[in-house]
Amino acid sequence: MTSLLQTRGLVKSFGGIRAADHLDLTFEPGKITGLIGPNGAGKTTFFNLVTGYIPPDEGQVLWDGRDVTGKAPHHVSAAGVIRTWQDLRLYMHMTVLQNVMVARPAQPGERLLTALVSPRGTWRAERHNRARSMAILERVGLWDKRNTTAADLSFAEQKLLSIARALATDARCYLFDEPLAGLDEESSEVAHRILRELAASGLVVCLVEHIMDSVVNVCEEVVFLNQGALLAQGTPADVMANEQLAELYFGADA
Repeated sequence: MTSLLQTRGLVKSFGGIRAADHLDLTFEPGKITGLIGPNGAGKTTFFNLVTGYIPPDEGQVLWDGRDVTGKAPHHVSAAGVIRTWQDLRLYMHMTVLQNVMVARPAQPGERLLTALVSPRGTWRAERHNRARSMAILERVGLWDKRNTTAADLSFAEQKLLSIARALATDARCYLFDEPLAGLDEESSEVAHRILRELAASGLVVCLVEHIMDSVVNVCEEVVFLNQGALLAQGTPADVMANEQLAELYFGADA
């Protein structure tokens, strides 16, 4: 199967700290990859490099055969690569439905001229986006909270709303930064199901995660990073069977 997302020789340093050390990684559609390693291993930095939030010092990021190295985040997301954040970045004073609707891409109502020239088309697009957003909320189990403000949700519900906002973009590559942390059992089951559904749809799915039970349950491949370097790549069972890596991971403040 061809890789959609590739990095070649990706390097990033912050002062004397090497956060990405010549990373050559490939991510195939239809597979869930877990990015693991101790704190400070470079996992979130890797997401930031891929999505254009920070530029690499060296190397390339290739998406669907195109070089997107150093492209602005909105260009990368428009190309179909979306990431979530540990701090969620929700609009806390907006409703759950509004949070999802504003994440929908290329809305004609955002362009004043289009809205004035083609009000009927704008209305149709708005109706479509609302219906699509409602369907996503049902998918993540938040339909009954659609008129609740994001600030009034539980933390687990806010995490699911963050996932819903990512789904609203209709991306082809999803990079989830600790999507399972802080979830109760029911919310975890919902999140696991969504991750599997995305991969089954032929999309690229990668997650940074510290909950190893979830990594083992949902990931088909694990990438182990430490101090920005790739130490191992393989199935969760193979990687975690390596005693040296297990000691490095669980012996650190992970």
